[in-house]
Amino acid sequence: MHENRIEFEVSGDYALFSDPVTRVGGEKCSYQIPTYEALKGIVHSIYWKPTLLWIVDAVRVMNPIQTESKGIRPINYGGGNDLAYYTYLKDVKYQVRAHFVWNENRPELASDRNENKHHNIAKRMVERGGRRDIFLGTRECQGYVEPCVFGEGEGAYDSINEINFGFMYHGITYADEAVNKEDKDAMTVRFFNAVMKNGVIEFPKPEECTKKRLIKSMGIKPFGEGNFSGLSEFEEVT
Repeated sequence: MHENRIEFEVSGDYALFSDPVTRVGGEKCSYQIPTYEALKGIVHSIYWKPTLLWIVDAVRVMNPIQTESKGIRPINYGGGNDLAYYTYLKDVKYQVRAHFVWNENRPELASDRNENKHHNIAKRMVERGGRRDIFLGTRECQGYVEPCVFGEGEGAYDSINEINFGFMYHGITYADEAVNKEDKDAMTVRFFNAVMKNGVIEFPKPEECTKKRLIKSMGIKPFGEGNFSGLSEFEEVT
């Protein structure tokens, strides 16, 4: 068990963890469960610095999986609006467990590697509902974060041994987050087979995903005195 972990509950009226396959015709349909990347985005909204790499360990589905379709008028790139139907998840609640490791691609930030400092700030930010607004997959789906003990309380799928959601998008590996040598200097999309056991989906680490595809080559943005601050004064009061 990781000592620098955080556990929190995130909930909202709607969520849209959109399946890329459904976007071709302008429609969007949510996966039945949150993606690793969406949960990592929520953790980043709670607390993040480039010194850290957040690893989402697991998510627990607390409410029954329900969907609702809505007519949406998205902006057309050529001007005006289109009409599309988006299928959202409705009345969602999840427990999330995550921990951080140091970003070894950022040796210039080694002086900021203070585990107790970052862990304490992260826990305080969970208690305050996050540093930034929380979104459940997309901006129109507002989320709310509060502390919890992962595994406590009654979940809708606690008594169901296993549900297999099949081949699913895991997330994107950016150049400055790559652990494996073959993922360096590139942007890579990852996939995995999602299985829920007694309401809990345990995620493989990004470097453990074997199903992936290169999107493009990219470099790492350097951080230094000109564009990075330790924010020590701010961190002491937050």
